[in-house]
Amino acid sequence: MFVLIWATFLLCVCAETGTSQQCVGQYCITLSERLTAEAGLCVVIPCSFTTGFGFTPKHIVWYKCIYSRCDYDDEIIFHSKNNIHVQNGFEGRVSLLEPDIRQNNCSIIINDLKESDSGSYRIRVNGERNWRENGFASIQRTTVLVEGLSQKPRVKIPTLTEGQQATLTCVAPGLCSGSVPEITWTWRGAGGTESYITGNSTAFRTKNLTAFTQRHISTLTFNSSAEHHNTNVTCKIRFTGKKTTEGDSTLKVNYVKEVNVSGGTNVKEGETLTLTCSVESFPPSLIMWSKLGSDITLHNDTGSATLSIINATTGHSGQYICTAKHMNNTLQENINITVIYIRTPQIIGNTIIKEGDVLNLTCSVESFPPSLIMWSKLGSDITLHNDTGSATLSIINATTGHSGQYICTAKHMNNTLQENINITVMYIRTPQITGNTIIKEGDVLNLTCSVESFPPALIMWRDLSSKANNKHSGAYTNLHNDTGSATLVIQNVTAEDSGQYICTATHPDTTVTSSVSVIVSWFSKIQNGSGCVLQAEVLTCVCISEGFPLPTIKWPLLKNHKEYSIKTTVSNHTVNSTVSLNVKNYGNSTVECVSNNEKGEAKKNLMIQSVSNTVAHSPVLILGYLEIIIAFLIGVVLSAVVCCLIKKCSRKKTKNSGNLDETLEMVTSQDDPQF
Repeated sequence: MFVLIWATFLLCVCAETGTSQQCVGQYCITLSERLTAEAGLCVVIPCSFTTGFGFTPKHIVWYKCIYSRCDYDDEIIFHSKNNIHVQNGFEGRVSLLEPDIRQNNCSIIINDLKESDSGSYRIRVNGERNWRENGFASIQRTTVLVEGLSQKPRVKIPTLTEGQQATLTCVAPGLCSGSVPEITWTWRGAGGTESYITGNSTAFRTKNLTAFTQRHISTLTFNSSAEHHNTNVTCKIRFTGKKTTEGDSTLKVNYVKEVNVSGGTNVKEGETLTLTCSVESFPPSLIMWSKLGSDITLHNDTGSATLSIINATTGHSGQYICTAKHMNNTLQENINITVIYIRTPQIIGNTIIKEGDVLNLTCSVESFPPSLIMWSKLGSDITLHNDTGSATLSIINATTGHSGQYICTAKHMNNTLQENINITVMYIRTPQITGNTIIKEGDVLNLTCSVESFPPALIMWRDLSSKANNKHSGAYTNLHNDTGSATLVIQNVTAEDSGQYICTATHPDTTVTSSVSVIVSWFSKIQNGSGCVLQAEVLTCVCISEGFPLPTIKWPLLKNHKEYSIKTTVSNHTVNSTVSLNVKNYGNSTVECVSNNEKGEAKKNLMIQSVSNTVAHSPVLILGYLEIIIAFLIGVVLSAVVCCLIKKCSRKKTKNSGNLDETLEMVTSQDDPQF
C-alpha cells in the first residue's frame, strides 16, 4: 500500500521541493515543504506522523490557511470524522490516501485542482491519551502551487496499414480519482480543417489502479487508408473547471499506390531517353529499373527513380520494367520504348543495263517509323514511284532516254534524306560510214565509220578488195581500229584498192557490221604493145587500153569501111580490141586508136608495119596475125553462134570480189564496137 501511495504521489505531483520533519517530544510530523501541481489534475500532499506512548490517533484534519494561525473551523478542507463543514469548494475533492489512521499515514489527495487551490496547507492529528481527547499539529506548512494545465494526453498509435482496421488509444494525463474527464477525438486532414474520421467508433473506459488512482482511456477505431497518411489526429481532454489539454500525433499509414511511369515512349536516336518511375507509398518503396531480357538493374532509388540514357541508339529500344518493392509486396509496370532513327538510303540494282532490258532499282531505308520513299529522275518533277520502307522502280524495255541520274528521296518525320544513282543504258546503233566511195586513182581514200553506242564500241575496218585477195588469198585484212569512231585512210589509191570495205563494231555481247563498196577510177590509157600489121592487103591492128570505169575502144578508120571484124577481150580493167579489114593501096602509115571512159579520153596513132619486117620483131603482132587466121577459119562455123551470143549476151560488170576474164568475138559496126 505504501508503494502505491508514493506511486500516486509521483504521478499526481509535478514537482516537490524537499520534506521536513517537525517534532515536539515524541510527536513528529513529516511534510513536503513545497508542491507544484497542474489545474484539472490532482495533487498528493505526502504526510506521515509518529506519536508518544499512550497516544491513540483518531482523526486527521487538514486546513487550507486563510489566517495566520490556520486552525479555524472555516479553514478546514478535510476532516476524517466530520467532513461536512469544510471550506467552500473543497467538498468531495479531498481524500486520505490511507483511511486507516493507525498506519500513521496522513497523506491526502486533492482532485480537480484549480488555480485557487494554491496556498499553504496544515495538518492536525486528533486522538486520545489516557482516555482524554488530545492532538498535535504541524508547525511547518506545505505550500501548494497550482499552475495551468500543461500535461498532455498520451496518444498511442499502432502500425497502420491501408485497408486494415486500426485502433488508436488516448490516455488522459494523471492518475487522479476525481471527476471523469471528457475525451474527444478530432482529425485534421490535408486541408487543415478539423473534422471527424468517417466510419470511426470510439470507446471510453476508466481503469482503477488503486482505491485513489484511476487511468482514463479513450479508443478510436477506424479503417485506415492512404488518405489518413501524414494527417494529424488529436485527442482532447476536458477536465472539471473547463481545463482542457490535447495531444496530437501524425498518422503514418503503410500503403502503396499503383506504379506510375512517365516519359516519352519515342525518342530520337542520339537524344537522351528519360524515364521516371514513381510510386506513392509509405514507407517509400525501393524502385528498380530493368530491361526485358536482361538481369541487370539499370537504376534504383527510393520513392522515385529516373532512368536516363544519354545518346540513345536503336539498341535501347525495347520494353523497360519498373519494379517497386514495398514491404512484402512487389509491383511492376512496363513501358515500351522506341528509338526513332533513319539510316542512309541504300540503292541496289544494276547501274548499267542493255537497251530493251528491264531497269530494276530498289531503294530501302532502315528507319522507324517507316519512311516514305519516292523515286524521281533528275530534271523532272514527276514522282516515278513511292512506297513505305522500300520502293522498287521498274522500267520495262529501257531505252537510252532512261539513262540519267535517279534520286531516291526518303521522308522521315521532319527529315528528308536523298541518295542518287547514275543509270546508263547500253546500246549500239547501226554503223554509219561516211566518205567518197568513188575516187580517182592517186587520190586519198578517206572512210569514217562511226557508231553511236554506250559504252563506245570497238570499231575495226576490214578489206575485201582485190589487193587484199591477191595478198592474203581472200582473208580479211585489218586496216584500222578505234573506239567510237575509226577513220580508214589509204594514200595514193590504185585500182587494186577498189572493193568492199567492212566496218565491224564490237560491243559487249554484240557485233554489228556495215559495208561499203569503193571504186577507184582512172583515165583510160593505151598501153605499149598496141600496133598494126599489114600483110597481103589485110590490115590487122591491136589496141590495148586500161582504165576504170572500163574504157571503150573506137577505131576512127572504120568510118570509111563497111566490112571488118573486131574482137574484144576484157581482163580485169584491161580491154584488148583487135580489128581486121581488107585495104588496098592504104596510103597512111598509122591507124588511130581512141580509148574513152567517163573520166577521159586517150588517143594514139599506131604504126603500120609489114609482116615481113615485123614478125620476128613483134610477138604481139604475130599473136594478132595468128588470131586473125584462126578467126577466119572458124568464122563460118561460129557465125550462127556469134549471132546468138550478140542477142543473149551483154557486157558483164566486173565484180570486185573476183577476176573477170571473158572473150567475145563479133562482127559489128562502128556504132557498136564493143558489147
